[in-house]
Amino acid sequence: MKPATGLSLALLLLLGWGASTLGLLQAHLAQWPWWLVVSAVLLRTLLQTGLFIVGHDAMHGVLVPHHPRWNHALGSCALGLYAGLAYGGCRQQHQRHHRCTASSHDPDFHPDPGAGPGRWYLRFMAGYLSPEQMGRLLGCWGALLLVSRPANPSSWANLLLLCTLPLLLSSLQLFLFGTYLPHRVQRSPRSAAAPASLDWPAWLSLLACFHFGYHREHHEHPELAWFELPTLRRQRRQLAQL
Repeated sequence: MKPATGLSLALLLLLGWGASTLGLLQAHLAQWPWWLVVSAVLLRTLLQTGLFIVGHDAMHGVLVPHHPRWNHALGSCALGLYAGLAYGGCRQQHQRHHRCTASSHDPDFHPDPGAGPGRWYLRFMAGYLSPEQMGRLLGCWGALLLVSRPANPSSWANLLLLCTLPLLLSSLQLFLFGTYLPHRVQRSPRSAAAPASLDWPAWLSLLACFHFGYHREHHEHPELAWFELPTLRRQRRQLAQL
């Protein structure tokens, strides 16, 4: 059941991202009420983050576990659409994050206790950005403009609002709920060895970052897909109350 569920959710996220991208680039947003534009930006941000989560599950081999070639192909597609990211490099980085969590060798961690979230975010992003990656991302955006411009001459404004802005917000979302808040406790000498989990209900955890905030559970059981983390957390809390 798990592989079929994971694959179905991944395909829904990919299709939702593609359909919303093409549809909204052709929309005449100047005729929309402000709240509908804001809703579109938030929806696009959630779908953008969903692409990274699909790639993340693929990096752990749990997206299509019995078919590695399909697993990595879908992961590569998801990360490429997310921001022109190279799947192989991201996978190596993420494996190092799990092997060397909260150390100077962890590419997602800022070991300096005096570094605030701004400096940590810049270090975090530096591990993913490169000239090649930016070239792929800009090329993809250019292709989208060519496709959408005949239907909407101002599609460049839509691109900035509904592609560029959601990508930026998504990077902040992944950093804040999936890196900074769970791992900041590990910069203290007296902290526990494991990352923290955000003590939020499942519905809020889903909206915040596809349960990436249940980070301790993920690090202890990376073989679980993102949608399985709430069940593990609930089971642990029930056992703790016995």
